[in-house]
Amino acid sequence: MPSGYPLWPFLNGFTRTVDQGATRTGPGRRLCATRPGVPGGPVATPRHAADATRPTGRTLPVEQNGINVIVDDERKGVPRQLFWPWFSANISVLGISYGAFTLAFGISFWQAAIAGVFGVLFSFLLCGFVAVAGKRGSAPTMVLSRAAFGVRGNRLPSAISWLLTVGWETVLTITATLATATVFERLGAGGGTGTLVVALIVVAGLVVGAGVLGFDVIMRVSSVITVVAAVLTVVYLVLVAGTIDLGAVTALPSGSTAAVVGAVVFLMTGFGLGWVNVAADYSRYLPRSSSSRGVVGWTVFGASVGPVVLLLFGLLLAGSSAELSENIASDPVGALAAALPTWFLVPFALVAVLGLVGGAVLDIYSSGLALMATGLQVTRPTAALIDGVIMVLGTVYVVFVAGDFLVQFQGFLITLGVPVAAWCGIVLADILLRRGDYAEDDLYRPSGRYGDVQWFPIAVIAVATALGWGLVTNASAEWLTWQGYLLGPIGGREGDWAYANLGVLLALVIGFVAAYVESRGRVAAQEVPPAMRLRPGDGSA
Repeated sequence: MPSGYPLWPFLNGFTRTVDQGATRTGPGRRLCATRPGVPGGPVATPRHAADATRPTGRTLPVEQNGINVIVDDERKGVPRQLFWPWFSANISVLGISYGAFTLAFGISFWQAAIAGVFGVLFSFLLCGFVAVAGKRGSAPTMVLSRAAFGVRGNRLPSAISWLLTVGWETVLTITATLATATVFERLGAGGGTGTLVVALIVVAGLVVGAGVLGFDVIMRVSSVITVVAAVLTVVYLVLVAGTIDLGAVTALPSGSTAAVVGAVVFLMTGFGLGWVNVAADYSRYLPRSSSSRGVVGWTVFGASVGPVVLLLFGLLLAGSSAELSENIASDPVGALAAALPTWFLVPFALVAVLGLVGGAVLDIYSSGLALMATGLQVTRPTAALIDGVIMVLGTVYVVFVAGDFLVQFQGFLITLGVPVAAWCGIVLADILLRRGDYAEDDLYRPSGRYGDVQWFPIAVIAVATALGWGLVTNASAEWLTWQGYLLGPIGGREGDWAYANLGVLLALVIGFVAAYVESRGRVAAQEVPPAMRLRPGDGSA
């Protein structure tokens, strides 16, 4: 979660089936410093990470780095290596379904193509900017966010980020489990409870295992998923390309401006905005000397190339057949597999599941870091394991007990997208205003330059969220029908702008503008070296 949270509305079709953890610097040895917010409490100093992160003998390479700053000798790699995790998290044949959803706004192919390319690229460009902060600060996203919100003031955004990422990793696991069952049902080889159980065990094992083992394993898994998924996806595109009817595609009528804007915002929230709250987690290991342009470029390229290609192909498929478009809306896996020869159904299941697993792996890793950033004193592997247990329990409940709960739960996660958009605007403004690197120790000390609680950005999130919820609708979730209360002047909950998700865009803009205007002086003061600051009472430097 795309987040984060990759907003995948096609999940509706599946309901038919059912503060820093201590780190070690050596065996048995712990560095002591002041616990953030608890004077005198022993914790690992944020500047140092574990030598224990390096495997010895045959031990598994379990990453022990948590929300600490990565030390110089552990910073490694080059920006182009960011391609692997970002590509693997955003490549899936199910991305083709977005073509049908985009055309559902009532726009032409060319309008949809422009909206798609712009929405995907722009939203992932925001991720690229946040990733630069990871390179500059060598800490997770929700720790770097403390510079804007204060050390303990950032616990609220961290909690929202945690809910979002653990929620969407659960949704992706549910989707992967049900997708497997759907394909095997088409093969006539089951699709019942037994298949669901096996699929859940395999998917959850991959996701939780990679999340617990950590960064190095995730990078390796991502490279494998990238290669396998890319090859199988190309084969899929070749096999179904013959069903495209260019005459029908070009004959699609144009839609209104409101519809185009709605499609753009829908795609922004469905892709890049679903990842902004975790974007620095994978660039924090890069050396500080790494090119910022390279970080932005490889993040955007890796994350967007798959979705753009799949979306454009999906537009061609859905635009060729109204029946196929309707089928995708109700049963995306079955609809996408309908035109395939039987021999490719198993590879199709593999590529569909791998794409979902790639996203869930990044989500569980980042959700563990966000959980620690809320102040929970556990190690990173433990945090990832906690989230994995929640993910499995949620999947079991939806798949085997209450399938109709998924739509309501999805509505809850989409609702959280509004405050996350406001947070994104605030953090982007903070990143833009800063000219130097972060003061590492102060990211963990409430008495440091970033402060304890910064009330202004918290108030901005509250105001932007209240306004944003008034301009979004969640018709699929019954308990969210109260949203959209500000849509009256522009047509109401059934008007042209009702499904444009303007609230997300408004929250992003409010967060950015308010923070940029208010925080300029504060950020400038924070970047003055301590030795040059005026000492109270004597006027000296």
